[in-house]
Amino acid sequence: MARPGAGLTRGLGSGGAVSLVVAGAFTQQFGAALAVLLFPRAGPGGIVFLRLAFSAILLLAVLRPRIRGLQRADWLTVAGFAACLAAMNITIYQAIARIPLGAAVTIEMLGPLVLAIITGRRLVSWIAAGIALAGVVLMSGGGFESLDPWGVAFALAAAACWAGYILMSAATGRRFRRHDGLAIAMALGAVAALPLGIASAGTALLDPATLALGAAVAVLSSAIPYVLEMAALRRIRPATFAILMSLMPAIASIAGFVALGQRLSWQALVGIALVIGASALAVRAGRAPRPVPDAAPA
Repeated sequence: MARPGAGLTRGLGSGGAVSLVVAGAFTQQFGAALAVLLFPRAGPGGIVFLRLAFSAILLLAVLRPRIRGLQRADWLTVAGFAACLAAMNITIYQAIARIPLGAAVTIEMLGPLVLAIITGRRLVSWIAAGIALAGVVLMSGGGFESLDPWGVAFALAAAACWAGYILMSAATGRRFRRHDGLAIAMALGAVAALPLGIASAGTALLDPATLALGAAVAVLSSAIPYVLEMAALRRIRPATFAILMSLMPAIASIAGFVALGQRLSWQALVGIALVIGASALAVRAGRAPRPVPDAAPA
């Protein structure tokens, strides 16, 4: 079976591959914006479950992961991966329910950024850390009083979960062929999120319109970015991909403004720019494990 996105790479140069990554990032963040609009229907917990469930169905259908022959250590590893995946999605959706999408994704980026700094172990990595800290402080207007404290707390938790996700994705990738581990982890994550989904949405999970919109969130936030990023990674280096992922806060801010009418002050925009610059600098300074494509939490 051909790998997802293989046909898109025919005739593509590196510039076209970069365009695919950026397009995938836009669909991902507009999927997050759609999720925010659905919160009144099913709550953050319900939308998290629907996204994970439909993403799992898509990945299981496309990848058809091999289950037979897995050892106890394999299941423990993929279960840890699933726990990070579910927690990452739950916390970031709770964050974007309380603070602007761009601010939430910017704070969340601190997870992979800190991981890159720790693994970099160079002076330039610590310079990147200082730039990122300045960016977050500036974004919050000199303190987190301008943002909902619970929203900030959930975004910070999502950052920690994303760092754990990156580490667990690397561990899972060493034990499973291709992206089988991701498909299995997505299914386990959906099962783990089911109780929260029921508590948050109740019978709304059975509403056809809610189900259809939840599927749309999964397609925009998972399926389309997965295919586009898989195609792009056949043409560009992983380091280039990681730097492009640093643009996520800016793209999230655009999605929040266009789809949700969330306006950010000039201070917040400068702060986001500083975090983007720090992330790109940290990626160039060291080589932290990068997230599996389709892993972005929002």
